[in-house]
Amino acid sequence: MTLAHFLDGLRCADCGALNVLRLDPVRALVECTECSSFALVVPEIGKEVR
Repeated sequence: MTLAHFLDGLRCADCGALNVLRLDPVRALVECTECSSFALVVPEIGKEVR
């Protein structure tokens, strides 16, 4: 199991549910806990990551 961070105040683009997105930084995914859709996270090249 990986450590995931919930993203408050955001809606899922597929199902429209509020406050159901979670960020999994290990797998570089944002996943909706309601409809199970997911998106890859791609950082910008040249930007500092903190």
